[in-house]
Amino acid sequence: MRAIADPFTVSAPAGARIRDRLRVTAADTEVLRLVGEHLGHHQRADLATRIGIGQVRAGQNQRAERKKRLTAVSSSRWAGAMTRASEDQYQLSLRCLYDKQTSLRRAAHVIEMRLAVPCGQRSGKTRGYANQAERWSKQRRLAVLRSRLTRIEARLESGRPGIVVGGRRLAKARNSLGSSGLTDTQWRQRWDSARLFLTADGESGAPYGNYTITVAPDTGLVSIVLPEPLRHLANAPRGRYRLSCAVGFSHRRDDWSDRITAHRAVRYRIVHDAVRDRWYLDASWATDTAALPTPEELRAMGARMLGVDLNADHLAAHVLDPHGNPVGEPLTLPIAVDGPASGRDGLLRAAITELIRIAKQHQCAGITIENLGFGNARATGRETMGRGGRGKRFRRTVAHIPTARFRERLRSMTFHAGLVVIAVDPAYTSVWGERYWKAPLQQNNRKNRQVTVTRHHGAAVAIGRRALGYRARRRPGVTAHDRRIVTRRATGQAVLPPRARGTASPPRTASTPLEGGETRPRRGDQLALFPDPEDRSRGHQATTRPGRDSSANSGRHRQMRLQDSCLRLTEGSP
Repeated sequence: MRAIADPFTVSAPAGARIRDRLRVTAADTEVLRLVGEHLGHHQRADLATRIGIGQVRAGQNQRAERKKRLTAVSSSRWAGAMTRASEDQYQLSLRCLYDKQTSLRRAAHVIEMRLAVPCGQRSGKTRGYANQAERWSKQRRLAVLRSRLTRIEARLESGRPGIVVGGRRLAKARNSLGSSGLTDTQWRQRWDSARLFLTADGESGAPYGNYTITVAPDTGLVSIVLPEPLRHLANAPRGRYRLSCAVGFSHRRDDWSDRITAHRAVRYRIVHDAVRDRWYLDASWATDTAALPTPEELRAMGARMLGVDLNADHLAAHVLDPHGNPVGEPLTLPIAVDGPASGRDGLLRAAITELIRIAKQHQCAGITIENLGFGNARATGRETMGRGGRGKRFRRTVAHIPTARFRERLRSMTFHAGLVVIAVDPAYTSVWGERYWKAPLQQNNRKNRQVTVTRHHGAAVAIGRRALGYRARRRPGVTAHDRRIVTRRATGQAVLPPRARGTASPPRTASTPLEGGETRPRRGDQLALFPDPEDRSRGHQATTRPGRDSSANSGRHRQMRLQDSCLRLTEGSP
């Protein structure tokens, strides 16, 4: 069993982004296209120059010279935005190449380890391939992986990653329009829209946080600075073009309004959706760093937590009290697996909204999730996650789990709701949840036929307990659910010490007078034997007064009546 990492608080989102639609006219559309194509052409040329420079230090990327050349065909602020976008795209491509290199090395290493073991045999934990046919196919697979790895390492050594502005997938679709379901005109519209550049970086102290693209806080009118060759299209002073429509930003409008009123930096980007033929304006800004409570501080506060287990098609959740005990009923929230990306994202946000509502309803301080990452599993899944049709289905299920999107959506939405997100080590949560918590949860919810308890609900309990600092498994020897059948007790629990035999009050007898002068015996006036100290040390048992329906009481009285009858017969006999 590997070591389990400590839980940690997921950091608050570093920024925010909102979007609103631009209901532009035909004249506005023409101007936006001209400006976007002009700036996009020069930005792609600058990106090609940056790739040719290679992987150098930040001060040696010739940004000042490139910005000076771009200023002559646009403006100083447009040139700064284009050079910054080129540098960001270049660094992102390098990180992707390094990740791909690591993934290919892992996959090749696993295949090499299995090829070193003869077919049908094992060497420690490494299992050889089932037959020669599978072994031969894996040898071909290894050759393909090594070829890809060689090409990627050559790109990294030269410092020249391959970048397709507009998207590699859309570029490849040009050669297969029939299978992609696009016409030549539709593909050209999407391609041109994806290569537009209408991004302006914010500037603190500038009018309303951005001088290049400005949005008035009172009217919502949008105006942009035209590049130098297109200044003849201006309809506002100082070479600006004012759109005929206004924006409102209904989502987080107050945060945006406070920021631009204080003239703090806001980054704007104008985007064209070629599928719907709509224009949008995105506003983004960096947020202040927030100090969130640590898991230790939450434990000291005695706060409740909501444990969540993420699966391919649903979220399993359960509320836990400060002591790690499940509270209420297990919860199941469905999420979409198939369908368009917008629909899947909408159902995921709806599920997160329901989680936040449940957490606030039960007064939880935060939500606990697993620190999942399937990068290694996706790289070596063909060798370690089963073979044949069953393994393929399992790998597909793992690939459908929206780990990154769920984590980012949850982090942002819970932060604005006043909750925190605690991430725990995902090791053994499903196994221990099913082994130690599935049966107790089924016992607690046996009367509710609408609730179906699964192993995922047990995993949610294990996740929540791990965030609260408790073991995922139950304590050894915990008192069973049915105390009439099982009388064992949890180890380490306090037990009342048995009293000595001579210190107890004397038992009641038949000659003991009743209280209050009553002549009719009550149910509590029955004779009771001393409890044996050995029995009392086994645990606390409910002490109930014996009554007529008690089997032990009726048997004892029958024995006493039989003894009295025998005594009277003996006394009456000669």
